[in-house]
Amino acid sequence: MGELQEYKCPCCGGGIRFDSKAQKLKCPFCDTEFEMEALQQYDETLKQEKKDDMKWEKAEGSAWKDGEEQNLNTYHCESCGGEIVADDNTAASTCPFCGNPIVMTGKLSGDLRPDILIPFKLDKKAAKAGLMKHLEGKKLLPKIFKDQNHIDEIRGIYVPFWLFNTEADANIRYRGTRTRFWSDSRYDYTETSFYLINRGGTIGFEKVPVDGDSKIPDDLMESIEPYDLKEAVPFQAAYLAGYLADRYDVDSEKSAPRANERVKKSVERAFEETVKGYATVMTENSSIQLRDGSAQYALLPVWILNTTWEGKHYLFAMNGQTGKFVGDLPADKNAARKMTIKLTIIITIVVYILRLILWMFGI
Repeated sequence: MGELQEYKCPCCGGGIRFDSKAQKLKCPFCDTEFEMEALQQYDETLKQEKKDDMKWEKAEGSAWKDGEEQNLNTYHCESCGGEIVADDNTAASTCPFCGNPIVMTGKLSGDLRPDILIPFKLDKKAAKAGLMKHLEGKKLLPKIFKDQNHIDEIRGIYVPFWLFNTEADANIRYRGTRTRFWSDSRYDYTETSFYLINRGGTIGFEKVPVDGDSKIPDDLMESIEPYDLKEAVPFQAAYLAGYLADRYDVDSEKSAPRANERVKKSVERAFEETVKGYATVMTENSSIQLRDGSAQYALLPVWILNTTWEGKHYLFAMNGQTGKFVGDLPADKNAARKMTIKLTIIITIVVYILRLILWMFGI
């Protein structure tokens, strides 16, 4: 039995019919006309499109070497569930994430051994300076955030990350428009031309970072990027001396969707930048296929400060390699109220003066 070929309008989705007068295919809903060859090419493009296939190889990781973890202890926080790794000489009395006391639970065992690590380049003094610079000019900031005792609670911690490597083959279809305007003695005319735009190619990605710690917000860790991963070194437990290290609680498989999101956005942004010369551009279909995907387990240096203000927990982070400092700040309600009153008075005075000026000039 033969198949009935039906063409859909790329502009509105309506069924297209052949217009004998125009000798073209025409959409009865939006009146757009199409050449037969253009629609056949469009239909062929739709048939060849694939869905996203963004799967990664499972991270291999490595086992701890004989005796390597012997001098590493684990500490457990009963409040937030955090599990911290530190050497025998590190005093870990409070949790770097929530500030509550933590207790040692025993020697390190299990879990994967990190593949690489970026050593701390900035010390606690630099972290304090970064915090003070972050607080500069914040008139609504509560005084407690400027208290030296809270600055001393900054801790250096190696945060677990999965670094994803892949080749992304992409085919993306856009709908573009160009508009032309003209007039005669009777009418104003607008002509809109629609274009089918295809982009395809391959983009390589190396070491796309996704933190493997559910206790730290992803946006906080992404905000202190980038790291210079060229300075990464093979992992050695000696680098942990004097610092804390968090154990990952999100494995590479569960971190993959976040990596997919970052890769997809980067690919689509890079391809869209090549589509120029159109009045409007809209993505109609995006197909991204990953190949040669893999993940490494890494520890990256972060200085962390946490504190509580009026029952709300605040977490700050500084890149231990570059010094980039981020974190939300609370507002002092009394100071905010006073500033609101001052602004209201100023605005009232300005409005009064403007009205007076207008009255004087009779406007």
